Amino acid sequence: MATTAPVHPVDEVPPVRQLAVFGLQHVLAMYAGAVAVPLIVGSAMKLSAADLAYLITADLLVCGIATLVQCVGFWRFGVRLPIMQGCTFAAVSPMVLIGTTGGGLPAIYGSVIVAGLAIALLAPVFGKLLRFFPPLVTGTVILIIGVSLLPVAGNWAAGGQGAKGFGEPKNLALAGFVLLVVLGVQRFAPAFLSRIAVLIGIVVGLAVAVPFGFTDFGGVGDADWLGISTPFHFGTPTFHASAIASMLVVALVTMTETTGDLIAVGEMTDRRVEPRTLADGLRADGLSTVLGGVFNTFPYTAYAQNVGLVGMTRVRSRWVVAAAGGILVLLGLLPKLGAVVAAIPAPVLGGAGLVMFGTVAASGLKTLAQVDFKGNDNLTVVAVSVAVGMLPVGVPTIYAQFPDWFQTVMNSGISAGCLTAIVLNLLFNHLPGKAGSPAKAAGPDEASVTA
Repeated sequence: MATTAPVHPVDEVPPVRQLAVFGLQHVLAMYAGAVAVPLIVGSAMKLSAADLAYLITADLLVCGIATLVQCVGFWRFGVRLPIMQGCTFAAVSPMVLIGTTGGGLPAIYGSVIVAGLAIALLAPVFGKLLRFFPPLVTGTVILIIGVSLLPVAGNWAAGGQGAKGFGEPKNLALAGFVLLVVLGVQRFAPAFLSRIAVLIGIVVGLAVAVPFGFTDFGGVGDADWLGISTPFHFGTPTFHASAIASMLVVALVTMTETTGDLIAVGEMTDRRVEPRTLADGLRADGLSTVLGGVFNTFPYTAYAQNVGLVGMTRVRSRWVVAAAGGILVLLGLLPKLGAVVAAIPAPVLGGAGLVMFGTVAASGLKTLAQVDFKGNDNLTVVAVSVAVGMLPVGVPTIYAQFPDWFQTVMNSGISAGCLTAIVLNLLFNHLPGKAGSPAKAAGPDEASVTA
């Protein structure tokens, strides 16, 4: 009697109802971050309200397409893991500089297209670097990703950076209430409900927020029903050497961050990322970034907040995140729906974010638990890497006097910590050392990756 091979949880297709609910949860987890980049860049360039709205709908549309490419995949594009895609914050400062002094949006989009092509071409090279990511490095990077996101949740909980009444007790009380709802549902509710604890927390938090005046839905009535992004809406891209150079640095940073995120999701879903699949995931990033330049938006990368959601809910199906990509496409085509989601107040997202981002950090600790810390310098590798990664998080202006390219790399705590972990692992565990060198202690870690 023929038997069918068991389906890996990553490839399972849940019922349609669960796909929709779990997918919506992923959308709500990343929505604030997704729209923040076009808002920051557009506001810095003093664009009109109509142009800002256009940037946001274009961004949501390409976010959805990029997520579908990453999760579903075709040919050698897409890691085929539950990965949400969104605009990278690493590009914000360079894009603002290009947009305000170096040629406006056409110059931004020209540099974005070139950066996307570079990412696609360099993807196989990065894939071969996977052997430099043993559990010592990956655990450290995942820990840094989680801890560096916590201030984002803190800003949301306080009301949103720059918001009137930032830090008022009522904002923190609402965030705390949402956090308690999420924890309560996860602990006491049936299995299915516990997996959508974040969604329930956001819905309950929104229901409480409306009568207390935290938000209103006035913007929904002003939003259009249909919005279609057309290629090169803001003009034909222009190509400036300085703009391209700065965006290529951003490309290297985003590739490093995406590598950490893909490895983290691979650990959480029990589908280890191999050199080929890493290259496929980065190649999808490159394609999405090219599409961003064509369809009036920005560079794309994996979103770490959704990595935390995968770890917290233990829903590993890539089709759930593909459903989230479909929802983002709808939001990009139907601005009125996007306005409804945008009405969710920041403290509600902050309460949920504390759980999700903390989950990422805890996953890093879980990976580090596999590492041998006896009789070697592995503890030093973790300590210094985390310290370097947290410097720009704790002191955002620490590198303000350095060149722009240096700031682009080091102002991202994730890329700074990742590069430090790789270099220190090579220094202490691979280079020839003193007699009885602890380099031998890294053997099991490396074997587990290269096997």
